[in-house]
Amino acid sequence: MRSLILFALVGLGAQLVDGALGMAFGVTASTLLVLSGVGAAQASAAVHLAEVGTTFASGLSHWKFKNIDWSIVAKLGVPGAVGAFLGATVLASLSTEDAAPLMAGILVCIGAYVLVRFSLGRPPGLRSTHTPHKTKFLAPLGLFGGFIDASGGGGWGPVTTSTLLSQGKTAPRTVIGSVSASEFLVAVSASVGFVIGLREEFLNNLPIVAGLAIGGVIAAPLAAWLVTKVSPALLGTAVGGVIVLTNSQKLLKYFDITGAWSVAVYVTILVAWVSLLVYAWRASRAPQFVPEELETAELDAELDAEVDVEAPVEIEELAQPAEQVVGETRR
Repeated sequence: MRSLILFALVGLGAQLVDGALGMAFGVTASTLLVLSGVGAAQASAAVHLAEVGTTFASGLSHWKFKNIDWSIVAKLGVPGAVGAFLGATVLASLSTEDAAPLMAGILVCIGAYVLVRFSLGRPPGLRSTHTPHKTKFLAPLGLFGGFIDASGGGGWGPVTTSTLLSQGKTAPRTVIGSVSASEFLVAVSASVGFVIGLREEFLNNLPIVAGLAIGGVIAAPLAAWLVTKVSPALLGTAVGGVIVLTNSQKLLKYFDITGAWSVAVYVTILVAWVSLLVYAWRASRAPQFVPEELETAELDAELDAEVDVEAPVEIEELAQPAEQVVGETRR
C-alpha cells in the first residue's frame, strides 16, 4: 500500500508538470521513479504502459476540441512508434548497471533542453492549423523522438513539441494536440517492446503503473488550475533544473567523480539554474509580446463578429422604410 501511494504521488507530480507545460510526463515520472529505487528499464516500461491510457484520453480530448492535424499524427506517430520499439528493445537488453548511466545521460540532455527552451526560448509563432512540414522533416523527428522517449524513459514531448513550436509554422494548440495524439502510438509500441524484452519482470511493474495512473487522474484538474496560475516559462525552468541536477548526481556517481570536481559541477549547475529561474521570473512579469499576425487575427475576428451581429439589424432597419414606402404607394 505504501508503494502504491508513493507511485501515485510520482504520477501526480508528473501530471502536474505535463498539464502545465504540455510535455515532460515521462521525463519527470522516470526521474522520480529511478530516484525511488526503480530500475531504469522497469521505470521506462511502467511509464509507457501508464501513458497508453493517458495519451488515449488526451488524444480524444484534443480531437473533440479540433486541435489535431491528422497528417502530423501519421507522419510523426508511425516513425515514432518504430523508434520507440527500437529504444525499448535496446534499453531492455542492457544490464541494470549499463542502463542507469545511459538513461541518466539522456535525461540530463533533455532536462537541459527543457531548461533552456522555457527560460530563453522565443514565443512560438501562431499561424496555420495545418502543418506545412513534409514527411522528410516529420519522419526523422518522430523516429528520433520515439527512440529517445523509450530508451530514456521520456522525451517525446520535449523533442517533438519543442521542435515544431520553434519552427513557428503551425498553431501551438495544433502542435500540442497532434503530438499528444501521436504519443499514443509511441506508448503502445514502447510497451510492446518492453513486454518482449522484460517478460518476467513486466508483471511486477503493475503496481507502479496503477500508482502512476491514479496519481495522473487525480492531478488532471489540478494541472488545469495550475496552468492558469503559474507561468509556463517559470515552471518549465524549475522542472528542467530538477531533472538536470538529479540525473547529474547519478552520472557523477557512476563515473566515480568526487571531491572538488563534483562540487564544481554541482555549483555550476546551481548557479546556471538560479540565474535562468530569475530571468524566467522577470520575463514572466514583463508585458507580454503579441505577435503581429496574432494581433491582426484577433482584430479580424472582432470585425467579423461585429459584422455577424450587426448585419441582421441593419438589414431589418433597411427593410422597414421599404415597407413604409410600399404602404404609402398603395395609399
